[in-house]
Amino acid sequence: MKILVIGSGGREHALIWKIKQNKNVTKIYCAPGNAGISQLAQCVPIEQGDVDGLLKFALEENISLTVVGPEEPLVKGIVDAFQSKGLSIFGPPQNAAILEGSKVFAKNMMKRYNIPTADFEVFDSSQDAINFLIKAKYPLVIKADGLAAGKGVIICKNFEQAKDAVSDIMVDKIFGEAGDKIVVEDCLVGEEASFIAVTDGKTILPFDSSQDHKAVYDNDEGPNTGGMGAYSPAPVVTKDVYDKIISRVMNPLIEGFKRENISYKGVIYAGLMITNGEPYVLEFNCRFGDPETQPLLIRLQSDIVEIFEATINHSLDKIIPNVRWSNSASVCIVMASGGYPGHYQKGFYISGLDNFNQDKNVMIFHAGTKLVDGKVVNNGGRVLGVTALGFSIKEAIENGYNAVSKISWQGVHYRKDIGKKALKYFKS
Repeated sequence: MKILVIGSGGREHALIWKIKQNKNVTKIYCAPGNAGISQLAQCVPIEQGDVDGLLKFALEENISLTVVGPEEPLVKGIVDAFQSKGLSIFGPPQNAAILEGSKVFAKNMMKRYNIPTADFEVFDSSQDAINFLIKAKYPLVIKADGLAAGKGVIICKNFEQAKDAVSDIMVDKIFGEAGDKIVVEDCLVGEEASFIAVTDGKTILPFDSSQDHKAVYDNDEGPNTGGMGAYSPAPVVTKDVYDKIISRVMNPLIEGFKRENISYKGVIYAGLMITNGEPYVLEFNCRFGDPETQPLLIRLQSDIVEIFEATINHSLDKIIPNVRWSNSASVCIVMASGGYPGHYQKGFYISGLDNFNQDKNVMIFHAGTKLVDGKVVNNGGRVLGVTALGFSIKEAIENGYNAVSKISWQGVHYRKDIGKKALKYFKS
């Protein structure tokens, strides 16, 4: 069985690491991949957004299954293109991937099917938005409509900040066409959680809970990033909260797609705010989260390829009873280039990566790395996802930061408080 994984981040490294555990997999390709992925798969120099190039490669190599990591190719319609040629591919089609491709679509979908979310307004004129913001109550949140690599959300404490955000997004186009429209919504207060599931359009297979850390600095300060770390499970998602997420968010969304004759097969990721035990949707994504995938997959004891195939073949109901999760906790700490998410320098040699070859409780998932003269150097904003297991969240955190302390390069930056929010749920 030959598998192609599309993407180049820590999420894709974790997916490939898990896929490789399936004994029927004979060859794994990754397009375009990174230095760490190259140790497990053959990297192919095709960019993740090059749908035609990826399709041509999959046909030539007779790929058995393609797994799409990032949102860009999904929104571009890669699933439709592959399926039109009879190829098996994991991910939602273009008319379903718009759930992530357009925040306006997602918010209207939530409104139609009574999915709990913040009250909102949509604007395609910067002046209309500013007129609204003059009279608005603060804080509030301004979001670019389209894809912005996880950075298109700005929390505004007052009118001046909101006015600047509108100018940046709609006038200066810092996110390009993604800012042609904006969503202005109430700022929800509580604790965030990530709820990731796969669906074949009729059955939902929830993964265990997790929590991301979006802001670049400790205590959730600074600008948003693609994610500076995550842990699993997230204690804020109690049994009661879990049941509410299924009944009020996941089930209505799937039923909504059915009513609108949209065949949704793949990942549904709900970014949630838990407020006084009530879940509200901040955003929907149509792919696995990054970095949440790393701590989730290190805890998943079941075969990921079987899950992919059951999703594609509408048979998730048959495998759900067999899906197992480790009782261990896990933490992923993202090590980033200094300056990220702004300007940063590339090409610095990363030392210490060989310290963990025999450690079963630690995995180093690569993101922004590449090989130069046989050595691994930083080649992106988020560089490594140091992922560790422990009997408890506290032990996983300790194992993770112990591993981080052994890795370095010039200018490296990471948060020191990943997982801290979980500790308040446990007695010391």
